[in-house]
Amino acid sequence: MRKIKAIWELMRLEHGIMLALAILVGALIAQRTLPTLDKFIFTFFTALFLEASTFALNDYYDVEIDKKNNRTDRPLVRGDLLPKTALYIFFICFPLGILCSYFVNIPCFVIALITAIFAIIYDMILKKIKLLGNFFIAYIMAIPFVFGAAAVMNNSLAFPPAIWIIALIAFLAGAGREIMKDVMDFKGDSERGVKSFPRYIGIRKSNIVSALFYFFAVVLSFIPFLFFGYGLYYQNYYYLFIIILTDVMFLWTILALLKTKEINMKFHRRFTLVAIFIGLLGFLIPVFIW
Repeated sequence: MRKIKAIWELMRLEHGIMLALAILVGALIAQRTLPTLDKFIFTFFTALFLEASTFALNDYYDVEIDKKNNRTDRPLVRGDLLPKTALYIFFICFPLGILCSYFVNIPCFVIALITAIFAIIYDMILKKIKLLGNFFIAYIMAIPFVFGAAAVMNNSLAFPPAIWIIALIAFLAGAGREIMKDVMDFKGDSERGVKSFPRYIGIRKSNIVSALFYFFAVVLSFIPFLFFGYGLYYQNYYYLFIIILTDVMFLWTILALLKTKEINMKFHRRFTLVAIFIGLLGFLIPVFIW
């Protein structure tokens, strides 16, 4: 059981499930219909395999810096798995993810291939330049909605505006979470010469920048409710209620970032992940009850 738990932690499979949910939301928003069973299976495993391979490679390259940052949540740091195990998982899952995307359609294959290549570049290079790498991770949180829409749009890229707004909200929230992680990892990053926001502008200003990203995500969340062009979300009070709940959670984190000197970053990063999940439901539920 310990090995199974360690492999789950290495592959961050809960993230893969959440990415698959985001893909499903993107498909439902785009066409108000589920992908066919075969496409659903292939899109799910595309997300799962590519996410797992990326995190495994990430932990392989980060094992020393994670030790300095005392990241005991990482199985390679605890010694529960060997670094070569992470490499094995990467070399198995990466090609499987690309192959699965090919069986969805060509646009999805292109999106998956480009994203996967940049994921490798991130793990090997951009991680040391977090000023850029943070935004790649934010992109990773946004692209599943576009991928899901592409899976059901029959090779058309004329996505409804709700796809772009939810992707942008996810991008902003993802950027905020990554800057919070920079603050958490500041000590170890400094010793390794990693170029992060806290290193250049300090922890306090980094917290403010993170809060701004969350704030803009909150502002954008009201656009689908207020404007007619967003279809089923326009003046939809089911959507509004759930999004307000999400926004309240974001605002709590924003206040903590702005007012608290010793903020519990680990708690608030998990808290904002829950908020993002609730926000996904805000976009998903109106599809079924509109």
